[in-house]
Amino acid sequence: MSTSRGTWFMRDRPVAIWLFIAFLVALVHPFFASSRWLMVHLVVLGVVTHSAMVWSVHFTDALLKTKAGFEDRRWQTARLSIFQVGIILVFIGVPTNIWALTLAGATLISVAIVWHAIALGRRLRAALPGRFRITVRYYIIAALLLPVGATFGVLLARGLADPWHGRLLVAHSMVNLLGWVGLTVLGTLVTLWPTMLRTRMAPNAESASKQALPILVLGLVLVVAGPLVDLALVAAAGVVAYLVGTLWVYRPIVTAARNRPPASFPALSAGAGLLWLPIGLGLMAWSLLERGSWADLSDNYGILTTIFVVGFALQVVLGALSYLLPVAIGGGPHVLRLGIREMERWATARVVVANGALALALLPVPSLVRVVLSVLTLLALALSIPILGRGVYAAVKGRRAAAERPPAPDGAPPQRVAPLATSWSRAELITGAAVIAVGATIGVGLDPTAAGLNMTSGRRERQSASAVTPTGRTTTVEVTAKDMRFHPAEVSVPPGDKLVIELKNTDSTNVHDIVLANGASSGRLSPGQSATVEVGVVDGDIDGWCSVVGHRQMGMVFAVRTTGAAVSGAEDTSGPAGASPQIDFMKKWGADFKGIDPVLPPLTQERVRHVTLTVEDVKTEVAQGVLQTRWTYNGGSVAPVLRGRVGDTFVVTLVNNGSMAHSVDFHASEISPDVPMRDIAPGESLEYTFTANRSGIWMYHCKTMPMTAHIAAGMAGAVIIEPPDLAKVDRSYVITQSELYLSEQGGPVNAAKAAVGQADAVMFNGLVNQYVDQPLTAKVGERVRVWVLDIGPNRPLSFHIVGTQFDTVYKEGTYLLKDGRGPLDPPDYHSAGSQTLGLLPAQGGFVETTFPEAGHYTMLNHIAGDAEIGASGIFAATK
Repeated sequence: MSTSRGTWFMRDRPVAIWLFIAFLVALVHPFFASSRWLMVHLVVLGVVTHSAMVWSVHFTDALLKTKAGFEDRRWQTARLSIFQVGIILVFIGVPTNIWALTLAGATLISVAIVWHAIALGRRLRAALPGRFRITVRYYIIAALLLPVGATFGVLLARGLADPWHGRLLVAHSMVNLLGWVGLTVLGTLVTLWPTMLRTRMAPNAESASKQALPILVLGLVLVVAGPLVDLALVAAAGVVAYLVGTLWVYRPIVTAARNRPPASFPALSAGAGLLWLPIGLGLMAWSLLERGSWADLSDNYGILTTIFVVGFALQVVLGALSYLLPVAIGGGPHVLRLGIREMERWATARVVVANGALALALLPVPSLVRVVLSVLTLLALALSIPILGRGVYAAVKGRRAAAERPPAPDGAPPQRVAPLATSWSRAELITGAAVIAVGATIGVGLDPTAAGLNMTSGRRERQSASAVTPTGRTTTVEVTAKDMRFHPAEVSVPPGDKLVIELKNTDSTNVHDIVLANGASSGRLSPGQSATVEVGVVDGDIDGWCSVVGHRQMGMVFAVRTTGAAVSGAEDTSGPAGASPQIDFMKKWGADFKGIDPVLPPLTQERVRHVTLTVEDVKTEVAQGVLQTRWTYNGGSVAPVLRGRVGDTFVVTLVNNGSMAHSVDFHASEISPDVPMRDIAPGESLEYTFTANRSGIWMYHCKTMPMTAHIAAGMAGAVIIEPPDLAKVDRSYVITQSELYLSEQGGPVNAAKAAVGQADAVMFNGLVNQYVDQPLTAKVGERVRVWVLDIGPNRPLSFHIVGTQFDTVYKEGTYLLKDGRGPLDPPDYHSAGSQTLGLLPAQGGFVETTFPEAGHYTMLNHIAGDAEIGASGIFAATK
């Protein structure tokens, strides 16, 4: 078949589909695990790689002047089909942890790409000598590198522990992004770029490409070998070499841009992408030298991935497609310009918003500002999907109209050609900048404290200055926040000096700040963010701390000492208890009160149980008229009860929509805690998969430090794995006990109280006395089972129901009593009983009883003091 245009260009339709899916995933990415991996690979594989396979053949045929019919188009379609099947398998296999699917998909991708390389090589061997054969060599080398990156990716999907995870991540990403994507783009734009600008090609274009290729390949070899042999310096040298090769290729590209500056969307978008590549390379080299380990680098890889994938690769592809699709459709100058005109809509504004917002989002700005700017970048790029569709539709429609139009009679004037569209618009430039400014302002307005706005600092500085004669000097200190400590934790300042603290949060997940006793504050800093704190003139010692709940209690304190002042003894990190609201334990809940349902959830039939736990900060009425901001899984004052059988697999997706780092630890699991139980920052998610091998009622909870505060704030619940021989009963309930530590009304958990066990109340299922006003129900003679778990974090539980005895007691995986018979009793003996189930924090079990007559039976913690401050409820038995 020939290389004529026809509908050949439609083979690039999957690009639009994958772009749209990537946009949808970006919208919902905080709500499921593997979303960031999926977004990156939807772009790199679904969009960039497919486009490269289609258009590299097109450019090869054009440059080598390949004869029509050299390769049947059906073979190209077969390659693309194999590739599409491969990426679909990978997109399913990695998020679901089905390694066999991942391996099969990566194999199909590699087969398709190697076949692609062979097809290009055959064209190169058969072609007559000519210019820019070097471009095809770029394509072939790039294609041969992708299977190497796919192999690394398969090993990563297998689940390797650090340090190999971090080392393979660097090798995998660099060989794919710099090898496959980078070489393909650099080889293409040497010839495509001047065409997009509608200017002459620089005389040194071909020679620059030839000279740069060995340097680029050397850089790739080093950057991949470095992590594999555990030498970051070698990898950094490889990145620098690749940067040198890139800049050498850029020489004719810059020359063409000087001859005719970019003015259309394709050139503006591709040009912006070319600017991001050296920025990413420079940052990558710096990161390789600065990070303490490969694991540290992989934990902070988000900025680098964003630069290479979104800033560089995606923008170059969108610009190239916007130019190539109308050209591929054909139909003459008039039709071409119809398509281009549609694709130029809001072009300047789109490019300005996408790149300006992206650049600001990568800076150490407050987290909410970053969220708003990221959304603006996403929307600006996502607009390309419908605009590309409009351009293709306009060109196809124009071509059909031209084909149906009767031939013009001799002597008739030529058809009017649509005016050539250009993108550059000063008005759109101003509009785009205004959109970014408004977005950043909205982000600051949503969280002014995180932006470092301190309205009283000036007044406090003046007050401080009046207490000592200012020296006129400024002492500047650099402080980092990491691992629940400030480094350094104490600084000395001459009296009268003005103190400036340069604070940087170098933690990988936790949000931190610094607050000083004189009122100076940095505002909340996400990982990687920095702030300058103007402390003012120092006239004496000043204490400081991190104000994130619990962090001060973990020892995250800071001290400013005046020179010559004696260093005080041990720092009191408990902090004030706070003005807690008073709980009236006799006050009843209102008629509209709806508490936590204590009924055991039904046991469903599936053996693989998918659970999503979404962390949210929720202001909750925990006692009548008393509010506390609870840190919750799925919004409840206590975490949801999960239920399964021995052998069931739980696939848990943890989504952090809270205000600080959180985690989850399932006692029902038997796996290494290193990865699934790690802290994740706000906006992140992780997947935690385990198989329940043993029966019992198991606690799950947030293990982020201080753990006492996180558990006491509501981040704990029960997983019930039923014993295989568990008898049926008439009613089943679940009761968990936890403690309440109040700060001010509506405030968060008081971590200082939690650390020493100074509880304001003890609760069943997360609310004070809820089952006193809304009793549990049963009928006389019914067999009732109550599963009980002591969540803690500090106090024991002696579970008792007044007026009944337990004939079955199950504790920590074993029966202490079953049907009135103890483990040592004879088989025909069934007269034994129990009055309490005693549990320490994180222990659990169940009891069974029947109610002998109608009435109200109080259930309580028989540690009487705890029962009197909320740990009680009622069973209402009826006939």
